[in-house]
Amino acid sequence: MKILHLISSPRGGASFSVKLGNAIVDKLEAANPGSTVVVHDLTKTPFPHLEEVHINSFFTPIENHSPELTEAVKHSDAAIAQLKDADVIVIGAPMYNFSIHSTLKVWIDHIARVGQTFNYSEKGPEGLVKNKKVYLAISSGGVYSEGFMKAYDFTEQYLRALLGFLGMTDLKAIRVEGVNVPNLKDTALEKAVAGIEL
Repeated sequence: MKILHLISSPRGGASFSVKLGNAIVDKLEAANPGSTVVVHDLTKTPFPHLEEVHINSFFTPIENHSPELTEAVKHSDAAIAQLKDADVIVIGAPMYNFSIHSTLKVWIDHIARVGQTFNYSEKGPEGLVKNKKVYLAISSGGVYSEGFMKAYDFTEQYLRALLGFLGMTDLKAIRVEGVNVPNLKDTALEKAVAGIEL
C-alpha cells in the first residue's frame, strides 16, 4: 500500500492535525505491513499561488508549451502524479477561520485540472481520481461537528465536495476538536485517536 500524508499546519510537531494524521498513518501501516509512506509538508515546500502563467500552462496543449509554460506546469504535474500514485491519502486539515489553511488550498488549485483529474461531458462532470481511500485529520479549537457551530464548518464540507468532485468519494473524516475548550482540551487528542476506524 502506498500512503500519501499531506500536512498543512505550520505548527510542526505541536499541531493536533499532524498528531492525528500520524496516528492514522501508524494504524494504516500496522494493518498493512510493508506499506510505503510519502510525507509532503505543504508548509515547508509550498506550491506557488496560481498566476497567469500557471493557468496558461494548464490550458495550452503540451506540444505548444514554451519553456516558461513547461516550467510553470511542473508543480501541478508533480502533485497530480503523486496523488495518482497513492492508494491512500491522509490529509491533515487544521481549521483556520472556519476553513482550510492556504497551503492546502493552493495544493488543491494545482491538482484540480480539467483533463487531468476531472472532465466535463454531456452527462456532467466526472472525477478521474478513483479507487482511493481518503482520511481527513481535522483539528479545531472549538467543536464544529455538531451543535450551532456546525454551520461554521467549511473544512470537512469543502474537502468532501472538492475531493468527491475529483472522484475520491471513499472518504472518512476524523476530528480532534475542542483543543481550546477548557473541559475538552486535555482529552481531545486521546478521544480522536481512539475513534480512528480504518
